[in-house]
Amino acid sequence: MARVLITSGPTRQYLDPVRYLSNASSGRMGAALVEAAIKVGHEVIVVTGPVEVVYSSAARIIPVVSTEEMLAACQQVFAECDGLIGVAAPCDYRPARVATAKIRRTGEPLSLDLHETPDIVATLGASKRLGQWLVGFALESEDPRFRALTKLQKKSCDLMVINHVSAIGATDNSVEILDPNGAIIATFAGSKTDVAAGIFHVIERRLML
Repeated sequence: MARVLITSGPTRQYLDPVRYLSNASSGRMGAALVEAAIKVGHEVIVVTGPVEVVYSSAARIIPVVSTEEMLAACQQVFAECDGLIGVAAPCDYRPARVATAKIRRTGEPLSLDLHETPDIVATLGASKRLGQWLVGFALESEDPRFRALTKLQKKSCDLMVINHVSAIGATDNSVEILDPNGAIIATFAGSKTDVAAGIFHVIERRLML
């Protein structure tokens, strides 16, 4: 039995007490991967941003809000895990300054100074020990295979799952799994439950030796 860390859902980067930057990730793919891992007998730790989906009660759930909080939570538990599935969609930018009060309308344009947030999978990949594995997700709108391979190498992943913008918030998904040589080793399409089962089968066959 392996102990698997799964990141899931979006994160939020607040602009003021009521507004934030985020995305439409629902957490459904993450929840499906949690179920797939538990179904075949593995222990699962989920670090999740704000979602409405319900994760399996058999998993250990660590709720977070921001990208920085997600990274910190992952760093606390990653060393005790055998591998990571980074299916979350963390917000890539944060405001340089968070207003302490609600930003009021002035009738004038509002400019935001945005800074990049930490890359969670890349940070964990840089610290992985011998025997640990990482599976990333690349959601791309252009040149998906090239961009996914670049991400795989940059983040020290062992596999990269390519999906598309249409997967956000949907109940179905269509994915390709890319290995470090740039080869597509599997493709799956259908409900996120079925796709997750296929992805996890590949992970077991390729990485849990």
